[in-house]
Amino acid sequence: MNTPHQSSGIEVADVFRCYGPAYREAYNLPLYILKAMSAIESCRTSRLGGHVDKCDACEHIRISYNSCRNRHCPKCQSLAKERWLAARKKELLPVSYFHVVLTIPDDLNPLVLVNQKVLYSILFKAGSETLLELGKDPRHLGAEVGLIAILHTWGQNLMDHPHLHGIMPCGGLSQDGKEWLFPKKSSGKKPFFVHVNVISELFKRKYLDYFKEAYRKGALKFVGKIEYLREGQEFQSFLDTLYHKKWITYCKRPFGGPEQVLEYLGRYTHRVAISNERLVGMDNGKITFRYRDYRDGDQVKQITLDAFEFIRRFLLHILPDNFVKIRYYGLFNNRNRKAKIRLCKEILGASTDDEQEPAVPESWEELLTRLTGIDPRICPCCGKGQMVRRETLLPLIHSPPGKR
Repeated sequence: MNTPHQSSGIEVADVFRCYGPAYREAYNLPLYILKAMSAIESCRTSRLGGHVDKCDACEHIRISYNSCRNRHCPKCQSLAKERWLAARKKELLPVSYFHVVLTIPDDLNPLVLVNQKVLYSILFKAGSETLLELGKDPRHLGAEVGLIAILHTWGQNLMDHPHLHGIMPCGGLSQDGKEWLFPKKSSGKKPFFVHVNVISELFKRKYLDYFKEAYRKGALKFVGKIEYLREGQEFQSFLDTLYHKKWITYCKRPFGGPEQVLEYLGRYTHRVAISNERLVGMDNGKITFRYRDYRDGDQVKQITLDAFEFIRRFLLHILPDNFVKIRYYGLFNNRNRKAKIRLCKEILGASTDDEQEPAVPESWEELLTRLTGIDPRICPCCGKGQMVRRETLLPLIHSPPGKR
């Protein structure tokens, strides 16, 4: 049995390659799901092509296959995450940061699964408006806040659990743009943004307002077990239940300063539903993986699922094509981010020198060397020669797997 610190060597790709064909034969999957499965199965294999490098000293040969670059692939997120964090590092303000989590009730999960684009978009809209509106309220802050919002759709057991992670600087830019305002309330010596109950109630009201609007416009689909909600009376009854529930909201100041922000951000931005490191075994049609049980003192436990159930749960978290899972609001809005951040840094007395773009962007080889200390351009055999590109391997022509 593997300990939490050991890797079994099994990958999600192995599960897909072994059980994916039968799963696709049994279920009619949408094209974007088929494309994601195909990408994960093909990642770093001859199907995607690659290149052959040869050492100019000892003539050692190395064959490297291309990555799929799919955002749901467990093997393709590390370098993407580091590039994203490097860009965000230049934008850090010299203040502490809040971490906010906004969660919708489990009752909505069956609806979300068949209305992902609509209901995930509402989650972003309601969540961002809640935090920006409370920031502008003079009773709390009276300033424009910055927000990076990140969508997560899973729990540790791979079941659907849609929620929004928000990262916010402590305070905001005054309405006249001349000073940085810090939160007016505090718990002991630590400032906090707004009480979680206030956030929760406003978020619930905004989400359900947009939810009702989507229903009135006919933007929601009702199929299978939720088809009964199509009827107005049933929908209203369901809505009343949601209004009476307590929506779970979390708001904490987890950072000692900007230095900790990047490490914390990296935990949330480029995660996929499950990493390969959490897989423990694949045998006799069963998949075993580790998970952290937050309800039992964060203990690390193991769960075994039928292969089809494991695939089903993983596929719950494949987002529709072109759906943006990291969004920026307020001070971090893409339209005026650079100017607003420069102004905030000047007000806070921080240097703006690090905002300059490098003349030549960092290559993947340079990035990997910086992260691991291992230069892929140096021969791994003799340690002296340079690996020189000798041949390009063309990808095999293939289409997303479907029913055969």
